[in-house]
Amino acid sequence: MQHNIGIILFDIDGVIRDVTNSYRMAIQETVHYFCKWKPSIQDIDSIKSEGCWNNDWDLSLELINRHIKDNCLSLPAPTRKKLIQRFEKYYFGGDPNHDSSEWSGFINNETLLVKKDLFEELTQQKIQWGFVSGAESPSAKFVLEKRLGLISAPLIAMGEAPDKPDPTGFISLSSKLSKIPLGCSNTPIAYLGDTVADVKTVINARIRIPQQKFKSIAIAPPHLHLLSNKERRLNYEANLRKAGADLIIQSMDNLRNDIVNLFTSRY
Repeated sequence: MQHNIGIILFDIDGVIRDVTNSYRMAIQETVHYFCKWKPSIQDIDSIKSEGCWNNDWDLSLELINRHIKDNCLSLPAPTRKKLIQRFEKYYFGGDPNHDSSEWSGFINNETLLVKKDLFEELTQQKIQWGFVSGAESPSAKFVLEKRLGLISAPLIAMGEAPDKPDPTGFISLSSKLSKIPLGCSNTPIAYLGDTVADVKTVINARIRIPQQKFKSIAIAPPHLHLLSNKERRLNYEANLRKAGADLIIQSMDNLRNDIVNLFTSRY
């Protein structure tokens, strides 16, 4: 029996699904609700490029606090609990723990960026796979199970590990999928994400386990792949590269074409 040649773990938002009109809209509407200012997609890209705002609730609260401070507003910031309640109303439009058929929120705007056959192909190529995401578990399972048809996909979701760029979740799932302990005798392990925090997660994993070969693959979020956003995409990719990304792909099809080389050559 042929041994696996590697493991690849995926972020979900911006990689598996386009969240431009869901999570990002929820950020915009939540911030606007509490301080009457709606951040642009560029504002959101900019704060995400700082590499420490992987949680969209905390990111929304930070945008509100910065807006209040920068404009010297005598406006109280919401509590985190109230912000989360408002955010969930926009994103899910219903109870996250109830049947997804009852959801009427922005989550219904999401388009898939991959097909199920990608994961079937990875399995055929002796590459294990899983997901490490900052999305809430109901949201992550909705896209993986209901929309992609991946039953019991290996997953670390929000609340199951510290937020990225802390590598705990990434290392935990990598260890679970590996047949041997992480280290120099193990196969390469890659993580594919669309933010600086995702890249830093891999860098931090290397610090914790320097003997293990970890690879950072990055892709700019979908909205930056429009021709009109080419310059912004190039700047975004430059930030990903500066953060330490080993490989930047232009589409998930590129990953499909290069996946074996990723684990058998020196990227």
